[in-house]
Amino acid sequence: MARADGILQGAPLDALRQRHRGPLLLPGDDGYDAARAVWNGMIDRRPAVIARCRGPADVMAAVDAARTAGLPVSVRGGGHNVGGKAVCDGGVMLDLTAMRWVHVDPERRRARAGGGTLWGDFDHEAQAFGLTCTGGVVSTTGVAGLTLGGGIGYLTRRHGLACDNLLSADLVTADGRLVHASDDRNPELMWALRGGGGNFGVVTSLEFQLHPVGPEVAAAVVFYPIDQAEDVLRRYRTYAEAAPDAIACYAMVVNAPPDLPAEHQGRPVLAIVGCHADDVDAGRELLQPVAGFGRPIAAVIDAMPYTALQTSFDAGNPTGQRYYWKSQHLTGLPDELIDAVCRYARDLHGDFTIIGIEPLGGAQGRVPPDATAFPHRSVPFSLGIWTGWADPAADRDNVAWTRDFFAAVQPFGAGAYVNYLGDDEADRVGEAYGGNMARLVEIKRRWDPDNLFRVNHNIAP
Repeated sequence: MARADGILQGAPLDALRQRHRGPLLLPGDDGYDAARAVWNGMIDRRPAVIARCRGPADVMAAVDAARTAGLPVSVRGGGHNVGGKAVCDGGVMLDLTAMRWVHVDPERRRARAGGGTLWGDFDHEAQAFGLTCTGGVVSTTGVAGLTLGGGIGYLTRRHGLACDNLLSADLVTADGRLVHASDDRNPELMWALRGGGGNFGVVTSLEFQLHPVGPEVAAAVVFYPIDQAEDVLRRYRTYAEAAPDAIACYAMVVNAPPDLPAEHQGRPVLAIVGCHADDVDAGRELLQPVAGFGRPIAAVIDAMPYTALQTSFDAGNPTGQRYYWKSQHLTGLPDELIDAVCRYARDLHGDFTIIGIEPLGGAQGRVPPDATAFPHRSVPFSLGIWTGWADPAADRDNVAWTRDFFAAVQPFGAGAYVNYLGDDEADRVGEAYGGNMARLVEIKRRWDPDNLFRVNHNIAP
């Protein structure tokens, strides 16, 4: 049984102890508080038990225990979801951090990763052979979580979303079975895993198609004063809309990093960060215009290890700080949107806040919207208001600023990205899946009719 105060006890706990090889942590145990902490320091939830899984058999045992006890399940892969969906109150938290491995087959250009793998792990192994596929832009993000929600990154325009490169997956379903999904086996489930989030089971491994990228790529990092932001963003728009697929060019408002001149410290700046995924020499030439959008504070356009590019935003997204996000896809960058972004950029709140315009389209846009669960294929940009700060006393002010900003730009929105949804945005799940929602509900009914996997951006059966 499970006591009302959320402590797992009795037969379900005894059965779990007998079948589970990894550590089981209960409230009060050494290591329990550290294990329930995730990237977003605002998350403070207390699972009934944390099952630190060493492999699929441990996952199967924990899922069976949760189902028998009538408790919800949460899954920690990288623990990077801003809504803290890796942690549940009074349920069973499956911690996959011990399942952190990557096997690369360079001849077939394929890689398989464990459910707890981070993108930094993945790129480290794949880049040994000059290969990779689309990952996130922060190396501490989990491979599974990012991929299951779609997966936007520097290579999206050249090689599609992370989920577009997903070939197969193994997952433990709500009835405790280990199931293989691919285009040949359980193809409907495979369709749902390409963007449908963690609604259908606990993914224990994922297989990806790799592409020749790196080990060096051409990259551009250019900083502009915030008072040039409107003009720079208009020139950025023209450049990004005409760029070839190999170019991914981000526009980001950040607090001035310490290596910029003193007169910019303590102020926001506009960063243009570009990457060319193919030939380095051609990429240098194609990226040169980004240093001419205005009068830059600093500009570097040169070859960079792809692994360095993938870690370049890690320091600006430190674990344990407080984060609150709002985001949306965009049909374009009209002047009115740019003006609104710049207005809030000049009043940037939070030490770790980033306002990000992400370039989409290219290969992502050539996939039909119903080919995968991820439906937003025609949008050219995404806007993220990724607010981060350290002081709990600033929670109310920073959340209010983020919501006000989002309200100002919401009229320009064209759908939600499930990986960026916050804990208070359950009403936007339908917006994230659009016309694919009905099909996802039917697949959910087949694989998880009792909604055991509901600690997520939930698709209710």
